[in-house]
Amino acid sequence: MKFILFVEGYTEDKSLKQFLKKWLDPRLTEPVGIKTVRFEGWPELIKDAPRKAILHLNSPAKKDIIAIISLLDLYGPTFYPTHITGYEERYNWAKKDVEDKVDHPKFFQFFAVHEVEAWLLSDPDIFPDKVKRAFPSKIKCPETVNFDEPPAKLLERLYPLHTGRSYKKVVNGKELFTRLDPNLAYQKCPKLKELLDKMLELAKENE
Repeated sequence: MKFILFVEGYTEDKSLKQFLKKWLDPRLTEPVGIKTVRFEGWPELIKDAPRKAILHLNSPAKKDIIAIISLLDLYGPTFYPTHITGYEERYNWAKKDVEDKVDHPKFFQFFAVHEVEAWLLSDPDIFPDKVKRAFPSKIKCPETVNFDEPPAKLLERLYPLHTGRSYKKVVNGKELFTRLDPNLAYQKCPKLKELLDKMLELAKENE
């Protein structure tokens, strides 16, 4: 049995499968499969998710699919109504909007608040010492690193200042995710907790 994971970019495609399995598998009697489907950014995912979800869920392999989990960064997309500005309101509106468009009980939309890099900030010790020491105090609650300077922007600013090298989302992100303890991220990132709890619930129902 497996999940299909819709993602918007290369960082998620290269990093998230093993990160999610690292948390899920010890809690299951059998390891769960995760197959990532990468889209070219959030606009393509929003546009094509309904069609691609139905293709997967009506395919000959549908009996092996636990669910489709779609994941986007909350920071970046511009399809929110202009009057919705708070992150909780944007999250709830966008989750419902995408799920309503797909309209299938095995499709679930989630958002990383405000980017998947927030999960990395849950453990400052995985970063170079000089970068770690430069982190603002607000990273104690990684999901509050917000629209003003979201996590990837923060890292892109700090890495050149303190290491002399740029932060490369795919290369550095993949390496950092292999070092990140998902249990720590689970404790510090409530929206990640919601995602993992739902995946665990669905996987247990299919054991």
